[in-house]
Amino acid sequence: MTERFTKAAARNIFYGGSLFFFAAFVSLTAASHKYVVTTGTDAQGLTDSVARGKHVWEKHSCINCHSILGEGAYFAPELGNVWVRYGGDKDPQGARDALAAWFAAQPSGIEGRRQMPQFHLSDQEVSDLADFFAWTSRINTQNWPPKVSG
Repeated sequence: MTERFTKAAARNIFYGGSLFFFAAFVSLTAASHKYVVTTGTDAQGLTDSVARGKHVWEKHSCINCHSILGEGAYFAPELGNVWVRYGGDKDPQGARDALAAWFAAQPSGIEGRRQMPQFHLSDQEVSDLADFFAWTSRINTQNWPPKVSG
């Protein structure tokens, strides 16, 4: 058996392998996109108030201290599940009131604790932010974070 590995064979393996893995990459990307659009996200619940709440989130750079769905800083608590922690899945109005009271009470002035600044949010901004948090709580995160406490 005196077969030789020729340049043509190497070229064919390279191009064939490249084509195969490019096709696999495109297929997996399409499957991931389909999953996110159809299963992972609550597209029907995406309202104007949710978009305004995200704008409040971005305007005040909340991601500089908080994480949401695992993205952002880890200085302050995870907020992707704050709606559930405040009981919004069982009592939405109670959760809205609690969030509004929390924002109004900041900074708490407790010595030795991290302090959230007072952003002077309007009632509309607090309501929109609550809608944004309610929407993020309905995203299928595949059990992340593992604890409700964040």
